[in-house]
Amino acid sequence: MHDELRHFLLVIEHGTLTAAARRAHLSQPALTASIQRLEAAFEAKLLHRGRRGAEATAAGRALMPHARAALAAVDDGRRAVAEVEGLDGGEVRLGGGATACTYLLPDVLARFRARHPRVRLSLREGYPDGLRAQLEAGALDMAVVTGDDGETWLQDTLILVGAPEVDPTDAPFVTLTRGSSTRRLLDRHFPGASIAMELGGISAVKGNVRAGIGVALISASAVRHDLAIGRLVRVPHPATPIRRRVALLHRGLDRLAPAAAALREMLLATPDPVNGAGR
Repeated sequence: MHDELRHFLLVIEHGTLTAAARRAHLSQPALTASIQRLEAAFEAKLLHRGRRGAEATAAGRALMPHARAALAAVDDGRRAVAEVEGLDGGEVRLGGGATACTYLLPDVLARFRARHPRVRLSLREGYPDGLRAQLEAGALDMAVVTGDDGETWLQDTLILVGAPEVDPTDAPFVTLTRGSSTRRLLDRHFPGASIAMELGGISAVKGNVRAGIGVALISASAVRHDLAIGRLVRVPHPATPIRRRVALLHRGLDRLAPAAAALREMLLATPDPVNGAGR
């Protein structure tokens, strides 16, 4: 009935079946058959076809405002469903660690926003345990964390770096505060290490290492540019490189809203930004 009403209004708007058929991308016989189905459904003659074209009968004029209202209601319904389905609306609440939020996620999130500009994106940085708690509490839709649970996204690589002029032999460590995945790996692989600074962000860690304060165990993705231009150098060590699994956590596919499901699909379909391999 939707198409038949639309065809009827096209005939009224354009004045002839030929012009309406062209506008509807139909043959004239197909459009005529559509009008005939509508007239049969209403059991009334809706159009008068004369030498000057087609015009509405009294019954057709009575139907016109209701036909327009019906088509408008269907269009409104489509938009409402699109928002629910995440195609033209919705919200995604994503959490991640410092490395993920700063270096791994931005490119993917930018592409997602370009594809779904009306979807609201919320990104929260936090430590793995806190992100898991927020996910279980329903405050996040998904979280990107390191560990053995969730869906594998990529394999991150941690290396030891320092300033070019610094002797790393006895240099202390500049690191993130306890609770971060990087700090846990430092404590595990470098027990008893001398800690010069405990900082809250990767940028602060890199800045102090560049200044010669000490060395840092850090994701290779976070220092790629610094290594390329020589502001930092890789420090060889038997314990490095250290690989860690980065995973995407959620409370189940059936509990993901459509917009969040679309972001999950994009993340899992994106080639590994660290190692360049597809999944």
